[in-house]
Amino acid sequence: MKKSKSPSSIRRRVALAMAISLCLGIMLCDRSSMLRRAHAGTANKSKVGADLRKKVRDSLLGEDLLSVIIQPNGLWNVNLDADLKGKGASVGGALKNFAARSVKLKARDVEAIGARADVGYVSLDREAKLLGHVTLTSGADAAAAMGGAVKYDGTGIGIAVMDSGIDTGHTSFLGSRVVYSKDFTGENRTDDPYGHGTHVAAIAAGGPAIASGAYQGVAPNAKIINLRVLGSAGTGSTSMILSALDWVLTNHANPVYNIKVVNLSLGTAAVDSYLYDPLCVAVRRLTAAGIVVVAAAGNEGKDSAGNRLYGQIHSPGNDPSVITVGAANTFGTNERADDQITSFSSRGPTRSFWSDDAGVRHFDNLVKPDLAAPGNKIIAGEAQNNYLVTQNPALDASVSGSSSKKQMYMSGTSMATPVVAGAAALLKQANPSLTPSLVKMILMYTAQPLAGFNNLEQGSGELNLEGAMRLAKLIRTDLSASTPIGVTLLCQTCAAPAPQTTIAGQTFYWGQGIIMDQSFATGANLILKYQAVYAQGVLLCDGTMMSDGVLMNDGSMMSDGITISESILTSNGTTLDAGSIFTGTGVLLADGVLLADGAILSDGGKIVGDGVILGDGVMLGDIAAQARLSLINGDNTGSMAVMLDGTPGSLKAVAASRSQINLTWIDNASNESGFRVERSTNGTTFTQVATVGANAKSYSSTGLSANTKYFYRVYAYNAKGTTTYSAVASTLTLK
Repeated sequence: MKKSKSPSSIRRRVALAMAISLCLGIMLCDRSSMLRRAHAGTANKSKVGADLRKKVRDSLLGEDLLSVIIQPNGLWNVNLDADLKGKGASVGGALKNFAARSVKLKARDVEAIGARADVGYVSLDREAKLLGHVTLTSGADAAAAMGGAVKYDGTGIGIAVMDSGIDTGHTSFLGSRVVYSKDFTGENRTDDPYGHGTHVAAIAAGGPAIASGAYQGVAPNAKIINLRVLGSAGTGSTSMILSALDWVLTNHANPVYNIKVVNLSLGTAAVDSYLYDPLCVAVRRLTAAGIVVVAAAGNEGKDSAGNRLYGQIHSPGNDPSVITVGAANTFGTNERADDQITSFSSRGPTRSFWSDDAGVRHFDNLVKPDLAAPGNKIIAGEAQNNYLVTQNPALDASVSGSSSKKQMYMSGTSMATPVVAGAAALLKQANPSLTPSLVKMILMYTAQPLAGFNNLEQGSGELNLEGAMRLAKLIRTDLSASTPIGVTLLCQTCAAPAPQTTIAGQTFYWGQGIIMDQSFATGANLILKYQAVYAQGVLLCDGTMMSDGVLMNDGSMMSDGITISESILTSNGTTLDAGSIFTGTGVLLADGVLLADGAILSDGGKIVGDGVILGDGVMLGDIAAQARLSLINGDNTGSMAVMLDGTPGSLKAVAASRSQINLTWIDNASNESGFRVERSTNGTTFTQVATVGANAKSYSSTGLSANTKYFYRVYAYNAKGTTTYSAVASTLTLK
């Protein structure tokens, strides 16, 4: 059922070709597939995005002004510039690191521009949209404690958050940890009137100053770089994101920022193959520069009737270089035995494509997402007076009456993505030598496969940061591009870690495998031996090749002892290679011939490509509406508990008589409905004895026995939750 292989007669020539490619800044991935594309021809239609061609056809007399992204074949040149301006086009400014430019031109001129030999690809400047307890259930609490004297909290690591802005005055970001802010929307503001970016940034790197750390982010002391690419309505464009990615590539090494991770809780329609999509091209450049890029899968996993949909992974989450994240539902529990993939989380395979001279579409069909993380009804920072909570007041979690401490609910892969971005920051803090491919491998290898869900829903499984940190600390720090394949990956005195983790008292096995191309790979040598795909500038999927229609381990890039699966599996909840067959990988490798849009899969789910109108009355507009509802409502199940800010302080107990003790405390809450008082005679077992109203600061406990010691504790509450308990106070009644 599985094959492990390694043709070796051409190893040296392939390795030499790879070295030359890396020197030229070319990133390889699925070389046989890329060769197919290279021979596909250069007809006009293959150089113009499918959705852009449709807009051209629909334009009345070709007069519509279209916003596009033009990627030149090589560098931007004066002849191309002159041709565009001669046609009355408006050409955007040059980027420092990317040759692509945003252009506004008439529909009638698109095909002619696409036909130029010096133009590589023309695509729409697509709309970017949001794809919207954590520290304990993800393993972050356990990971933070691993350092002994060194606290793993993201210190020194920069996370660039590309979103709707950040409310930097929120208490989640105390200590001026938002070290830089820049607007790319043209609105000339970097705050967060929409409300999405603050929530995302707080999940990745929010501090512990609210509700005794209940809403602390995964990397609570990381630097935050606020790059605003979504406007006040929560939308942006490809060109805005490209400008922000260009800024990161230019400034990432600045020690003030030290950007090691980019969080993209957003996406555009994935129409063009990742080889040509401008966002995909850009994020591969960032990955080659050593930056870990984490992107949301999308929230289009179902239609309005609740039917499963496949193929709705968005750009740049469809690129093999990024870590693409789906959303898990924890049901509000710290234990992981009940965790599931949310109904709304977008499923693979990727349906971006290129068209040959005959107009036939060839789909990428990559297995995505790469892994999943908590993303249902997550409580995190609420930007002041933001649009989302103003329009949907129930999103406010009633944590605090203080505008700088408010928290709100949101759901989506947008929320799962910063959990993984924060995890990547902790891995880079623990082992700064890790390349993006090593970070991705570690996170996937240590993930927990969730029973009943297939690889197209969960990738390698749910994030397990405890296991990931344990493995990251064992990996050698002297690896380089010249390190031979097959040498020991772990440090000299390090034994292989036990592939299991215990969280909230429950122990589970790691998946012990990684997603690669249209399949997945397993084997202990993934962590015991160095693989060439772990080098900076190389992708994990460079380790596969196709032979006679079968995906195989490329022996020039990966050692023996690694198995490539011939099937996509529905997990039984143990290791990645254990479960029942969902579909054969040959269906994905067939390039769209066997897996067409509208196809029905074994679980009844339907394949949908971006930009496609389905039969049976299902349209993409319906899917998009469901995605928006998912952001607001999530799955209708239990969620993480609300912990109010403002634990009662300085509780004192004073005996007033033989039968009465008077209690006093400081009211630190700002939106409580009242206080509950609990009493104990042994300091261990407490019983509620009273409820007092909001703003109360005292209570008299009566009917007590003389000369008896009593213990008390108090907490504030409202309709949504409670504070933590006050410190215990005790005293003896009088004799």
